Amino acid sequence: MRFVDTHCHIQFLNYGLQPELVIAAAEKAGVARLICVGCSLVDSRLGIDMATAHPNIYASVGIHPHEALSAIDNPKMLNSLTQLVPNKKVIAIGECGLDYYRHKPSSEQIKLLEFQIELAQANKLPLIFHVREAFDDFWAVLDNYKGIRGVVHSFNATTKELEQTLSRGLYVGLNGIITFSRDADQLSAAKAVPLDHLLLETDAPFLTPAPYRGKVNESQYIRVIAEFLSHLRGETLESIALSTTRNANLLFNIK
Repeated sequence: MRFVDTHCHIQFLNYGLQPELVIAAAEKAGVARLICVGCSLVDSRLGIDMATAHPNIYASVGIHPHEALSAIDNPKMLNSLTQLVPNKKVIAIGECGLDYYRHKPSSEQIKLLEFQIELAQANKLPLIFHVREAFDDFWAVLDNYKGIRGVVHSFNATTKELEQTLSRGLYVGLNGIITFSRDADQLSAAKAVPLDHLLLETDAPFLTPAPYRGKVNESQYIRVIAEFLSHLRGETLESIALSTTRNANLLFNIK
C-alpha cells in the first residue's frame, strides 16, 4: 500500500525534527510522496529546496491569509512568489484562503486569495485552500472564477460545508483532527466524503493524530489517519490507500 501526504510543513525552520529522518520514516510506513506546502516566501523557497533534493517530494508555494496585511500591498513580495512558480517541482499554489478565527473579515485577505487564484489559473495549477470560519466569503470569492481545481485542506466543518465543497468539484483533505474530534457533525462529514474526492494529509508539525498527541507530527502518521478512517467509514485500508493516492496524483498531476 502506498499513501501520499498531501500537506506537510517539514521544511519549516522550526519544525523540531530532522527532515531526513522524517522522510525515511514516512517511506518505511508506505508514505511514498510528500507535498511541502508554503505559507510564506521563506518556507515556500525551503519547500522547493527540499523537493529538489528528493525525487518523492513536491512543493506548493503560497502566502497564508495570516500574512495578508503585510503581503497584499507589497508588490515585491507578490512578484517574488510569482517567480517561484515555474520551478518544475512546484505542483500547486497555497496554502491560501481566508481565516477569520482570530482575524476580522478583511478586504486584504480576500485580495490576497484572489491574487493567488489568478496566479494558479495563469499557470494551470491546482490550489490548496485554508478556510477557517470564513466559508460564506470564501464561496463568494470562488464563484467569481471558473475551472478552479483544488482541495480544502484540514477540513473540519459539517456536512453543509462538505456539500458546498463537493458541488464546486473540490477535494477534501482530512488529517489528524478527525482522530480526536468529538464533534458528531465533523465525524459525519468525514464519513460522507466520497472516496474519489478524499485526500490524506498530516499538516505536520501541527495536528498530531491520536494516540500520538503531544508529539511533533510527521508524515509517517498518514497511515494512522488512514486506519482511523477505515474504521470510521467501514472501508478497507487498501481502498483508502488506492483512492487517495490516485486522487493526489490526479489533482496535482504527479507522474
